[in-house]
Amino acid sequence: MARCPSTTRFPTLPRRARAARRVSNLKRHGPRREPKRRFVLFCEGARTEPDYFKAIKRAHSGTLITVEIVPAVGVPMTIAEKAGEAAQTHKHRRGRRDSFEEGDQIWAVFDRDEHPRFEEAVRLCKQHGVEVARSDPCFELWLILHERDYDQPCNRREAQRELGCLRTEYDRSRKKMPDCADMVRRVEEAESRAEAQLRCREAEGAPCGNPSTTVFRLTRAIRDADERARPRQ
Repeated sequence: MARCPSTTRFPTLPRRARAARRVSNLKRHGPRREPKRRFVLFCEGARTEPDYFKAIKRAHSGTLITVEIVPAVGVPMTIAEKAGEAAQTHKHRRGRRDSFEEGDQIWAVFDRDEHPRFEEAVRLCKQHGVEVARSDPCFELWLILHERDYDQPCNRREAQRELGCLRTEYDRSRKKMPDCADMVRRVEEAESRAEAQLRCREAEGAPCGNPSTTVFRLTRAIRDADERARPRQ
């Protein structure tokens, strides 16, 4: 009777080595993503700005967004000072486990409207490394751009009235806010319109002129951070 051929037995790796190899393979072939970036926003307004950025936060869960309300009746300089203080704290704490990470951002969100010391507030933010999302005349201009182009000088009341025509649920006098969750679906359209609008002001030699807004730079930064935090092969 023929014998079955003998099988060659290879030495097996120790258990610890096998586990290390599995971990190594996971690291080599698993999806890669960047850590979540943190955005700390110092805002004016009790409802409009917070409601909008809460909707942005829900739509971009790959980021960490904190909204700090500054009770300063929208005075840009007060907001700039608070954001600047946070930026200084950030620099001193960087490297600690509970601190900000490099790449996290602090933003000041404010309106020009008829507030004093607007340009000084912008300069103060730049000195402290704080990004600025400002609107002239007001934040409602940015919301209008989610719905259509708008490139005519206006004051706060005119901008709010225009927004009410475009978003019938919005009524500032009755403290009824627009449906921000619906609006942020068109944020990329708003960004394109705001950027084109800003180019017009720059061509006129008045980059901070009316109407203009730089909120699009903030939403783009958030969207970019959200994209980078998604797993990539």
